[in-house]
Amino acid sequence: MEAKLVGLGVEAFKIALYLSMPMLLAGLFAGLAISIFQATTQINEMTLSFVPKVILVIVVAILTMPWMMNMMIEFTTKIITMVPTFIF
Repeated sequence: MEAKLVGLGVEAFKIALYLSMPMLLAGLFAGLAISIFQATTQINEMTLSFVPKVILVIVVAILTMPWMMNMMIEFTTKIITMVPTFIF
């Protein structure tokens, strides 16, 4: 029983990583591109680096929402079906 709970915890961490990865990667690549742009043009404006990253992360979150919801629904369904195995 403890092994099932540990496995469930590991799977929860994996799901959290999978769900956050598209937005984190989008922010990373946007930040890299903006930093290169700022270095080449020598424009050091704070809003130039912050606003596009926020907008891109929001867009990626909206675009990946169906996939994220499916993953969360599958995981929740799995947890709910496992509940009877944890009751003595």
